[in-house]
Amino acid sequence: MNPVNSPTLAPPGAGLPAIELFVARRIFALKRLLGNRPSFTNTFHQQRAAVAAIVGSCSKEKGASRVFIRRLPGLEDSSRHWSVWMTLDHLRIVHLEMSRVIEALAKGENLSGQASTAAVKPSPEATSSIHQTYEDSCDLLLKTVERVSDLKTKNTYAHPWFGPLNAESWFALAGTHLAIHRAQIEKILAGLVD
Repeated sequence: MNPVNSPTLAPPGAGLPAIELFVARRIFALKRLLGNRPSFTNTFHQQRAAVAAIVGSCSKEKGASRVFIRRLPGLEDSSRHWSVWMTLDHLRIVHLEMSRVIEALAKGENLSGQASTAAVKPSPEATSSIHQTYEDSCDLLLKTVERVSDLKTKNTYAHPWFGPLNAESWFALAGTHLAIHRAQIEKILAGLVD
């Protein structure tokens, strides 16, 4: 896997292959059924710590290098040519959006439309300065969840792949999503040769 100038990729928001989406929906439904707030929180903390360990040794230059990787399960095609800093920027955007959605659902608000994977793509110009704002977004998400007494909200907001999700399901998705992009960061760094 070597850096590539401009690979041809599917457009942002194109989603996952049908069979993979079918399987992902069943796996995520099982995670929600068997999990709870403490287990979802634990998964998020574990994945956050893993990302921190990987990124902590990443130089500014390596972090800025875009690498074309093989598509990982759960990763859209359009996300295969990112840098480490772009990946953290994407996570920052998603965490802020999840915080907003969880807080709104907890207040009983009805959110119109649905989430968009195309709307949360990162800036190609992301730099190492994104590291702290990414960490801040993790803190915000956890604090938002802590303030909600009951995550099993009646109101839902639709994810384009998983359909209507209540606040608990959005939080369940956070750790899973972080794990996918932790694996992506590992692949990006493995593709960078000294």
